[in-house]
Amino acid sequence: MTAKAENKPKILIVDDNVPNLELLQAYLEDIDCQTELSTDGYDALEKVKDGSVDLIILDVMMPRLSGFEVCSRLKSSPETKNIPIIMVTALTELGDIERAINSGTDDFLSKPVNKLELITRVRTMLRIRDLTDKLERTLEYISEIESKLENN
Repeated sequence: MTAKAENKPKILIVDDNVPNLELLQAYLEDIDCQTELSTDGYDALEKVKDGSVDLIILDVMMPRLSGFEVCSRLKSSPETKNIPIIMVTALTELGDIERAINSGTDDFLSKPVNKLELITRVRTMLRIRDLTDKLERTLEYISEIESKLENN
């Protein structure tokens, strides 16, 4: 992998339906990013452990481990809580939307996914992720400086 490729944001797309995965991946070709695919909630949890994922597009209805549960687990972990998650669902009931929000999702899209809406939301979430990372680095730097000043 080239240095340029390593600087591209990495998006994990999770859906148990392979044609949906391929469609979302094709939609994201307009964004300068890397994509990784997962067909299972447990696999998705494993793929985020290395800290290289910048955004997750997560289907709600999956066997074994639902998108709600994957999202809850990721948002409850200090290592993964800041990864933006866009949940994708065919569910339209208000209770389902509330459940997605309560599980910690940052945004959600209804199926069938509109390409322009997906790209817009992905770009926004990546921008937020970048700003959050910069803020955390700045706060760490300030803390180091304050610590050094206190020790002098």
